[in-house]
Amino acid sequence: MSEELKYSFGKGEGKLVILHYSKPLPMRLDRWLVSQRPEQSRSRIQSFIENGLVLVNKKEGKSKTPLREGDEIQLWVPPPEPLPYLKPQKMDLNILFEDQHLIVINKPKGLTVHPAPGNKDGTLVNGLLHHCPDLPGINGKLRPGIVHRLDKDTTGCIVIAKSQEALVKLQIQIQKRIASREYIALVHGVPKGEQGTIKGDIGRHPMDRKKYTVVNDNSGRYACTHWQLKEKLGKYSLLSFKLDTGRTHQIRVHSAHLGHPILGDPTYSRCKKLPINLTSQALHAITLGLKHPISNEEMIFKAPIPDKFQTILSILRK
Repeated sequence: MSEELKYSFGKGEGKLVILHYSKPLPMRLDRWLVSQRPEQSRSRIQSFIENGLVLVNKKEGKSKTPLREGDEIQLWVPPPEPLPYLKPQKMDLNILFEDQHLIVINKPKGLTVHPAPGNKDGTLVNGLLHHCPDLPGINGKLRPGIVHRLDKDTTGCIVIAKSQEALVKLQIQIQKRIASREYIALVHGVPKGEQGTIKGDIGRHPMDRKKYTVVNDNSGRYACTHWQLKEKLGKYSLLSFKLDTGRTHQIRVHSAHLGHPILGDPTYSRCKKLPINLTSQALHAITLGLKHPISNEEMIFKAPIPDKFQTILSILRK
C-alpha cells in the first residue's frame, strides 16, 4: 500500500510517497524502492537516497539500510529539473500513435532526435516538449522520453515514452529484443545469397573520429545485424535489416562492411554516380513492433515509405 501527497518545493510542486514494507525477510532499501517505483530509474532512486530524500521510520535512509516488516518509507520526489536550454518549439509531428504512456512518430529526413553540441534546437525533442509538456525529467535533461535513436537523415518509426515507467519498460524491450525494428535500405550491388547476419564490433574510426567502423581490437562494442534481400534492382538491391543491437550508425557501418553501402550515404559510401540525386542515405525504419509498456498489448506500427525513396525505387525498377 502507498499514499501520495503533493508538496511545494522551491518554485515547483513535488510529491511525497509513503510506503510500508510488509515482507517477512529484510531487504536493502535501494533494491526494494526500485521494485516498488518502476516509473523511477535505478540511478534516480540512488540519487534520491544520497540526497536525503528517503526516510525510513522518519530517519534518513542509506542504500544498504535493511528494511523490516512494518517499516514506513517516505520518498520525497522533487519536481522535474528544468532543462538547461532546451525549450519547446512548435513543430508538425507525423504521429502514428499516441496515448498517455507513449507516442510513436514517423520521423522525417533532416530531423535530429535530441540536442548535441552545435545542435541545441530544432530537434525532435524540442517539438515533443511543445506537444507533451510533461516530458522534462524523464531520462535526463537533454533526452527526455527518448527510448532509442534514429540518425538525422534516417526516416521512419521512433517511439518516445511519456512517463519514466514507460521509458524503463520500453528500454528493456529494446535491450532484450522483445521490441522488433525493421529497416529497409537501397544498397549498391547485389549481395550473395538471400539473407545473412553481420556480426562485427563497432568502434570509432582510427583516422576519422566522426565515423564508425568494424574493429577487431576490443575497442568497439558488439553489434549484430540481420539482413534479407527483398528485391534485385540491376546494379542495386533493396534490403531489409533487423537489429539485435543498437549501435550508432550500425546498419550503415555493417552494410558498408558487407561491401554494399547504402545509396546516398555521405559518410560510408564512395559511390557518387546515382540514377537520382540523393543528399542522404536511403534508409527507412519501416516497422516497429512492441508490447505496450502498461497494458502489455502487442502493437505494430508502420511508417509509409518517403516519396523520395519511392521515386528512386520506381526509377530502378524500370
